[in-house]
Amino acid sequence: MFSSMKNSVAAYEQVGLDMVVETADPHRLIQMLFEGASAALATAKYAMENGNTASKGAAISKAIDIISNGLDASLDTEQGGELAERLSSLYQYMASRLLWANLKNDVAALTEVQGLISELQDAWNQIKPNVPG
Repeated sequence: MFSSMKNSVAAYEQVGLDMVVETADPHRLIQMLFEGASAALATAKYAMENGNTASKGAAISKAIDIISNGLDASLDTEQGGELAERLSSLYQYMASRLLWANLKNDVAALTEVQGLISELQDAWNQIKPNVPG
């Protein structure tokens, strides 16, 4: 009984998230990627500190996916030029550090990536999107 209720709640939450994604402007979508990466990294760190290998691996994989297939993939190197290239290199570095953190249970590497994501997220949040109005 509780399993079907849990599945229903998860389905409802997914519909809500899908709706937010469909209606969000590009600036907000990047904010959501940063939020998702931050949440995944916090989960990974908690799991690592508590010896939960499966949860740690899943959370790190999610963070790498968001960084590589979300943040890095969203860069426009033609319009972004050198800044986009540098961000891409940084995202690749972060993914590499997360692989290392997962392999070696290296909390310091995980914390390093959390700090980098946090700094980028703070900078992104200071950008005012071009919203017609």
